[in-house]
Formats: sequence, structure tokens, C-alpha cells
Amino acid sequence: VWPSDWHVITQYYGWSHTGLDVDGDYSTNSYASSDGVVIYSGWRNGYGMTVEIDHGNGYMTRYAHHARNYVSYGDVVYAGQAIAQTGTTGRSTGTHLHFEIIKDGRFLNPLDYIR
Repeated sequence: VWPSDWHVITQYYGWSHTGLDVDGDYSTNSYASSDGVVIYSGWRNGYGMTVEIDHGNGYMTRYAHHARNYVSYGDVVYAGQAIAQTGTTGRSTGTHLHFEIIKDGRFLNPLDYIR
């Protein structure tokens, strides 16, 4: 599932950028890209307000720079469920979602998994 209300990509995954940045504003949300369990919801240096979801089989997703998180540690979430409000917390230059897919500790290109 696409992880945001908007579909405007402002920065792509690459050797110096571990995820995908999707434009948004304070009226937009981040959505769980797949079913899973929240393994982190809170502040992470650089990332600001962050949600991390374990999807099983070594896959985890990270959603960052939120104004407010809607979910807590241990919550079961479903694909397409709103998990946070877009913001610009942490090391950020404007409201957007920073979205990462991690498999067994390795960052992957999110566009190989979502469209």
C-alpha cells in the first residue's frame, strides 16, 4: 500500500538516502504499507517522530518526521491504516514522509515494493 495521501516524491532512494521522501502537509497522513506490529513509536534522532512496523520474515518499515503518531508500541496494524500525521520533526526541511523498507537490517528501495 502507498504510505501517504500524496504521491509527489521529493527525494528518491539512493546511496546517500536510505528511503523515499513523499511530499505532504499537516492535513496528510502516513499509512501502514502492510500488516504488522508496531515495534517503535516515538522520537528518533534525525528522524523525529517515528513509527516502525515489523511485518515478519525479516521485513520492517520506518515512517518518519511526523507531527503526531497515532499508534503505540505493540499495536497490530493493517495495510492502509493511518498511523501518523505528516510533519517536519527531526532533521527535516519541510513537511513530508520519509519512508524506509528494511530487510534483515539492509535498506531496500521502496519503489521496488510499492507503487
